[in-house]
Amino acid sequence: MTDRRPGVVKAVIPAAGLGTRFLPATKATPKEMLPVIDKPAIQYVVEEAVAAGLEDVLMVTGRNKRALEDHFDRNYELEHALGRKGDQQRLSTVRESSDLAAVHYVRQGDPRGLGHAVLAAAAHVGDEPFAVLLGDDLIDPRDPLLARMIEVREALGGSVVALMEVAPEQIHLYGCAAVEATADSDVVRVTGLMEKPAPGEAPSRYAVIGRYVLDPEVFEVLRRTPPGRGDEIQLTDALQELAVRPEVGGPVHGVVFTGRRYDTGDRGDYLRAIVRLACEREDLGPDFRAWLRDWVREEL
Repeated sequence: MTDRRPGVVKAVIPAAGLGTRFLPATKATPKEMLPVIDKPAIQYVVEEAVAAGLEDVLMVTGRNKRALEDHFDRNYELEHALGRKGDQQRLSTVRESSDLAAVHYVRQGDPRGLGHAVLAAAAHVGDEPFAVLLGDDLIDPRDPLLARMIEVREALGGSVVALMEVAPEQIHLYGCAAVEATADSDVVRVTGLMEKPAPGEAPSRYAVIGRYVLDPEVFEVLRRTPPGRGDEIQLTDALQELAVRPEVGGPVHGVVFTGRRYDTGDRGDYLRAIVRLACEREDLGPDFRAWLRDWVREEL
């Protein structure tokens, strides 16, 4: 009899953060709505989920996040105005975000960490595997990381995290995984996880980046997970239990990502992401690259 594991059809996007690193821009505007060229960062994340076949999207929000709901809703007044002008190109662009997926919302309430935000999705997700996408990490659509992670989950069960090798001096900024090799060069077995290890304590250089495919058993583990680093309920701590107790809801595997990732949670990386993406756009790239070369030549 064929062992058919339930497929992944739902995506959860935690979006309750305050965005303090981008103040004062985020005083009244959610950080997820900051533009990356001409689209808010959150739209890139939803597009990634849809490209991987996940058209049921739950956003875990907080106070002052109404702009997210408005962006993925219809704007009939604007659409009518563009239609009257015959501006079909912009009309199509405006409708694109509302037609992407079935987007749902739940409030996290008291923000008590990523694990707490994921737990807020339990009623919507139910007893199904699901993906979690963090909005600070933009993955280039030419590098289908999430689709590969879903493929690994369907083959091996349990949960799957995205890993990226980083410099030793940067590993303290991330969750870090202890790993064992598997038969697939881009897949490792995760044997342990540590949230933001102190210098010299990291078990590897493999950092957990903002993509997860999780077994629903993670909800039960999160319910009994005490606050950890920063007095927050850490998703890393729950995944650590699944990794060392595979009979609970494991195993945990990692997909080692070597593609293009843009970090929009840091101001410098946010600017670099915009420059890189603008340079690659067919409509903007040629003129922008020419200006950039001239500007750099003059400045240096």
